[in-house]
Amino acid sequence: MNSYRIPEMAQKYMEYDMITKHTDLPHFPDYRARLLYAFLSKHSTFSNYSELFTLVTTLVQMGLDTHDMVSINNNVKEMRASRSRQLKVLAGDYFSGRFYYLLSHAGHIQLIGIISNAICEANRLKMNLYQLMKQLKMSADDYIKQTVEVKTQLFMAFAGFMEESVHGVWPEILRLFTQCEVLMQEINRSETAQQYRDGWGYWHIMQQASKEEKKHLQAEETDPSKLRSIWLKYKITPQLYQMLNASMKQLQDKLQTLDSKELGKELLQIGEPFMRYLSTPKAMEEI
Repeated sequence: MNSYRIPEMAQKYMEYDMITKHTDLPHFPDYRARLLYAFLSKHSTFSNYSELFTLVTTLVQMGLDTHDMVSINNNVKEMRASRSRQLKVLAGDYFSGRFYYLLSHAGHIQLIGIISNAICEANRLKMNLYQLMKQLKMSADDYIKQTVEVKTQLFMAFAGFMEESVHGVWPEILRLFTQCEVLMQEINRSETAQQYRDGWGYWHIMQQASKEEKKHLQAEETDPSKLRSIWLKYKITPQLYQMLNASMKQLQDKLQTLDSKELGKELLQIGEPFMRYLSTPKAMEEI
């Protein structure tokens, strides 16, 4: 069986001078890609297509995530920012378009339809998420749940491709891995106070904050020191570490129920970065 090399294969489609020089790209969805590859590579029928199916799915995900990075501010006039915005749109379209080409040339026309439907569902869920945010009707718990749901849609589309022995556990394992991934990103966000309005901490505080604190959070320009004091008051980072620790324990318990010990061991290795993250002095202090 070939070793996992999806990121290297994807670089062929992502490393263009015009893109890398003028714009940033989102993080590669490596945990979800590794999961899909691990499950498909054990399949008696689809093992020979595990690389192709995983590659096209991650390229589509990169396309969707790249589009999410496009600024909605139409007043940007500075040349570099405008070019970066345009290239994000084009790069997202290009990444998404590659899956049509690769699958059609390999003769997997049915899968094009399956992934296309998953793209539509992911975008529908994303619009619902944005609408709730805009209306300030989002709870902190719903933010995590819906973010995970959006991020898993493309990969969840392969549920019907799984062997019968793992068909029932695929959705839950995918959800738990993605939840750990989201929580780890939220911890990094909380520690740097970057894009705080989009994160779990913001919605958690908005549920409990005083009128004055809410006003400060919603202001166009915020005082970083005041923002940090609010973050510390509501213990945002410690709570996120505790949530990640709880999710990781759920994941470990779920993996122990797998009939295939080989697959279980491989999935535990995929989750090792979460364990290393939780074993740092900072995490141990917060947990």
